[in-house]
Amino acid sequence: MKKVTLAIGLYVGILSGAYGQYDETKFIFKNKKTETTNKNSMPTSSKEYKLTSKPEAESGFRTLKLDEVNFVSAYYNQDGNHSAVTGGVGTEKLIDFANSIDLKLSFTDKKGRKHSIIGEAAIDYYSSASSDKIDPRSVSSASMTDTHFYPTLSWSRKDDKKHTTVGASFSYSTEWDYKSHGGNLSFSKSSKDNNTELSVKLGAFFDTWSVILPYEVRPDGYGSGAEGDQNIDYKRRNSYNLSIGVSQIINKRLQVMAVVEPSYQEGLLSTPYHRVYFTDGTLKVEKLPGTRAKLPVGLRASYFLGDRFIIRSFYRYYQDNWGMKAHTISVEVPIKITSFVSVTPHYRFNSQTAVNYFAPINSHKLTETYYTSDFDISDFRSAFWGAGIRIAPPDGVLGIKHWNTAELRYGHYNRSNGMVANIVTLSAKFK
Repeated sequence: MKKVTLAIGLYVGILSGAYGQYDETKFIFKNKKTETTNKNSMPTSSKEYKLTSKPEAESGFRTLKLDEVNFVSAYYNQDGNHSAVTGGVGTEKLIDFANSIDLKLSFTDKKGRKHSIIGEAAIDYYSSASSDKIDPRSVSSASMTDTHFYPTLSWSRKDDKKHTTVGASFSYSTEWDYKSHGGNLSFSKSSKDNNTELSVKLGAFFDTWSVILPYEVRPDGYGSGAEGDQNIDYKRRNSYNLSIGVSQIINKRLQVMAVVEPSYQEGLLSTPYHRVYFTDGTLKVEKLPGTRAKLPVGLRASYFLGDRFIIRSFYRYYQDNWGMKAHTISVEVPIKITSFVSVTPHYRFNSQTAVNYFAPINSHKLTETYYTSDFDISDFRSAFWGAGIRIAPPDGVLGIKHWNTAELRYGHYNRSNGMVANIVTLSAKFK
């Protein structure tokens, strides 16, 4: 579901803020911690495990350690009056509860290279009023409520001697109308003084979509997609991504990064249960080209303004071969209140043009090859703003030694076409 994707994008965007690379359709948690283990020491707690009973010199491994555990919970709601399910008019109301947990483990091999392994599992439950309109004759459509599950497993190896880091990840995602799997390969190389870094990431994701049609246009015998009524078609969608970034420490206060992230999609790129009403009242389902090329280019800067303030800013330009162009500007300012309490106001503004194939309800002509009334790819301006508070007491949150940090964030999102959304996120880190 596209609206759920937006919800998740906001959910993590509010966590990572402007410092992490922001994309409304995906997210990455990045946390770095360097720990070493005495080669001759034995595990001192249940957080350390031997990978094998062989001697270290023979196995090549030191000790596998649990570095940290992160929990994130979020509540998201949205509303509007431009649902693509009903042709660009109608409720967009959606409620989403999301939860995730990730475990970060590490070990050092016999060459002194640090290996990090991250296992993450995320699940969210949503209720969508607009999705219930796919088949309003039923008590509830297949997609009115559903659970979205998306685990990820990633690995990286950092070599301080060669100033390189390599990594790989695999992810899986499933929801009522699609299944997806894919992965990334990454490589980064820094200069000897670590002031400059080049990073490259390649990704590929392979989706299978259920072709769920509005009840008015279903051929005789075609299923609804609900459990027990699966006589429907299935279509593929493949996505290929490349990210190239260069970061530079200008001086002790200023760090900058430039990134370009071209991507290419092929397959079923339209949503088959989106209705489109033409000028003469004819009803069809959304139809979009079978390929799409995207080119975002971004520039990020972090400025350390004394010991208490950091200004993190980001600008991104985006265009694709469907005719959309967009500009995004964001800023986040972490403010240290005490040695263990900080607040972080944030703001992001986005302006985009419509794709060539968009028109509102009753505006498309039957002579057009492609057509959509999805306001997500229309012309609009949006703002996302809010703040967070983070605590990291030296003795642990609530005196619990291993409860390293706790953070509460709120964000409000609004579009010029009337859509509004709110999100509250609570996260906890244990080390």
